[in-house]
Amino acid sequence: MALACATHARRFLVAGPERSFHAQRYQAKVGVVEFLNGVGKGVEAHASKLEEAVGGDLHRLLEARTLRLKKLGIPCKHRKLILSFAHKYRLGLWKPQAEPRKVE
Repeated sequence: MALACATHARRFLVAGPERSFHAQRYQAKVGVVEFLNGVGKGVEAHASKLEEAVGGDLHRLLEARTLRLKKLGIPCKHRKLILSFAHKYRLGLWKPQAEPRKVE
């Protein structure tokens, strides 16, 4: 009986509803510029070029392939970051935060 109570208590503590200690604030409306600022790591330097190419539509950026980004002159490392974060965003695993990330 005591073992069963300990198991349930451990399960509640490990898989409780509050898994994160810090609540993150997310953007309400995400556009191309907000998405690239959320990625950070120098990718935001290509914001104007990408916004012009996709017409400011985030869904067109999320569907973009590496060849299209390459034709726009975006370096390989930045293409990889954009495509990786676009995939995470489509799956719902990542959203841009309200404050931009600090690069040290």
